[in-house]
Amino acid sequence: MKTILSVLFLAAAAAETVNFDKADPGKPPAGWTCTQTGSGQAKWAVTPDDTAPSKPNVLKQSGQATYPVCLENDSSLKDGNIEVKFKAVSGREDQAAGLVWRARDANNYYVARANALEGNVTIYHTINGRRTEKKRASMKVPANQWQTLRVDVQGTHFTVSLNGQKALDWDDDTFKDAGKVGVWTKADSVTLFDDFTYASK
Repeated sequence: MKTILSVLFLAAAAAETVNFDKADPGKPPAGWTCTQTGSGQAKWAVTPDDTAPSKPNVLKQSGQATYPVCLENDSSLKDGNIEVKFKAVSGREDQAAGLVWRARDANNYYVARANALEGNVTIYHTINGRRTEKKRASMKVPANQWQTLRVDVQGTHFTVSLNGQKALDWDDDTFKDAGKVGVWTKADSVTLFDDFTYASK
């Protein structure tokens, strides 16, 4: 019994959830590097939102850049899971929400993306700022609705789920070491994020 409780305690201790509710509105959250891959000007800021899954605040990306990305500075994950609630609000070119893992920096990472305009979930790796698509699955991604994107990571195997339903899995060994986790969008996507959670195994 003590062993089971110890395991449960360690699992709970390894998990972290960020809901942005204690962050100062109007600027990026403290302890995060909010920038972009490529050109343009991403605009990341904490903002109040009445629809937030956990009120009052969300993290909003409303700028335009090749790939806006925001990484939690103190995070380090090799194996485990990453999850976020998101709402794709608008965007003519794209309406995307993504999860980043094993990031070395803003130019080298894995990313899984849900796209409300295209109705799909896709996985990529980004190497030296160049994004390469690896696998895609058609799925309904309603705009202006809160949804949950999740990635489970074990060694070289990655599984991506949307709203509790498996979208795709993929194997790759480009980035083998632990790295930062975070969130991501594309182009002119206006996207809200809340309840960002990750847990190491």
